[in-house]
This record gives sequence, C-alpha cells and structure tokens, in this order.
Amino acid sequence: MRIIKDKKIIDDDWSLVRDIDSSAPLPDGNVILPFMYWQENRDALLKQNATHAVWIDGDIETEKLVSYLEYYALIALDFPVFKDGRSYTHARLLRERYGFKGDLRAIGEVLRDQLFFLQRCGIDSYQLREDKDAEDALKGFEDFTVCYQAAADDVVPVYKSRR
Repeated sequence: MRIIKDKKIIDDDWSLVRDIDSSAPLPDGNVILPFMYWQENRDALLKQNATHAVWIDGDIETEKLVSYLEYYALIALDFPVFKDGRSYTHARLLRERYGFKGDLRAIGEVLRDQLFFLQRCGIDSYQLREDKDAEDALKGFEDFTVCYQAAADDVVPVYKSRR
C-alpha cells in the first residue's frame, strides 16, 4: 500500500485490520489492530515479540492508550467521515500531553483538504481514501503559508511574529 509519510509518497508494509475474529490467526507481517482487540489479547500479543500498532476512533478515550504507549510503533487515528474531528484531539493529546514519539497515522476519510491541519496536530502519515490521488494530496500541505494559532507542529503563529 502507498501512503504519505513526512510529505512523501512511500510504500508501506503495515496492513490495517478493521474487523477481526479473535479465533482467527492474525495476518502475516505488520498489522494495525483495533485497540479493543489489542487490549483484550495484550498478553498473548506481547509474547509474540513483534512490533505492535493499533487504531482507534473517536469513541475511544485517549487516556485508555496511555498505559500502553511504549508498546506501539504506530497509532492510527480513524476519521470515519469528513465532519468527525475527534481524532484531531487524539493526535494533539498523544503528542503534547502524553509525549507519544511513534508514528501517528490518519486513516479512513482522509482528504487533501485535511492534510495541513492533520500535520499541525502531530500526525505524520496518511492513508488516503483509495479514490484519491496522492500526488495531488501532497499539495494540501502547502495550501496555507501562515498559522494563526499554536499547535503540535511548533510553528510560530503569525501574531507572535508581529512587532
């Protein structure tokens, strides 16, 4: 799968698992598991000595992940529809309050119009909708040249640069 990471289009080896039957074996390779599945099967998963990743949506409280952050190389934040912005808050909290240093990935209804703002919240990789052009989406990072408020990206807001 191709994703955008650090403003470049790259091949990615993570597989997103949306629904999983707890009796079925996990797919081979790097998988992004539903947080609830990971939480229920944590002990068995940690014994596998593998790299872990989870995805959450706006219904999960960010604080539920805090005790497990050290185990995750990647946390995917689901944007199920364009108008659901709860995962923006997840990103800011994970970066600023809880100090998560791993990869934060936007998944779901991820569109060019959001990339600039998702980046400002601390998200570093983006799995676009299948029908969207990644080359065109890269231009979304350049849609704005100034910022009006502070964010996780540490860009100096325009009001602070006034004399």
